[in-house]
Amino acid sequence: MAKQLPERQQKVLDCIAQYVDEHGYPPTVREIGNTIGVNSTSLVTYYLKRLEERGLILREPSMSRAIQLIKTATKDVAVRVNDGELLPIPFLGYIAAGVPINVEALAGSETIEINRALFGRDISDLYALKVQGNSMIDALINDGDIVILKHQDRVENGQMAAVWLTDEESTTLKKFYREGKQIRLQPANPTMDPIYVPTDHVQVQGKVVLVIRQLQ
Repeated sequence: MAKQLPERQQKVLDCIAQYVDEHGYPPTVREIGNTIGVNSTSLVTYYLKRLEERGLILREPSMSRAIQLIKTATKDVAVRVNDGELLPIPFLGYIAAGVPINVEALAGSETIEINRALFGRDISDLYALKVQGNSMIDALINDGDIVILKHQDRVENGQMAAVWLTDEESTTLKKFYREGKQIRLQPANPTMDPIYVPTDHVQVQGKVVLVIRQLQ
């Protein structure tokens, strides 16, 4: 079936498979567009819908990275079939996408269940936080959404991360940029200013790997 796909749909399918193979989780619609050279997210969504109709992928519209390959459909990349297994992720409380939130809010022993196929091979060190605030709305993260993070102490410039501000004893969700001796924590909201913090006053707590949107 894959060889009979229109060229753009085949590129989208190859992009998804390659991304999962390299990162262990699926790409966002915007990441697919950037890879195949299509600026319109609506057009990429159209291609995804066609692939879903052909039975090559499954999608969950309320999630940012919820694209699942359900069979080996590309020419060069073998993709695991979705087995439907649910993975319990520790839910640790709330994180601010706005002003930093005090660490006392990051507590709890609950879990949420996520389909294992969304994360590919690497499922270690994952945890979930619920977002408070609207500073990341242009990154499609709204108040009340849930973010899944991979615990790690370093991220690349431009990646979205949970960071601990040692002076304020608080944590926040922002895009991370290392600029000389300071860190710029950039909101994805044009009405809000970035936060600048000395490098040794910031500790990365994890990188965002999945966003679960709350439907209104």
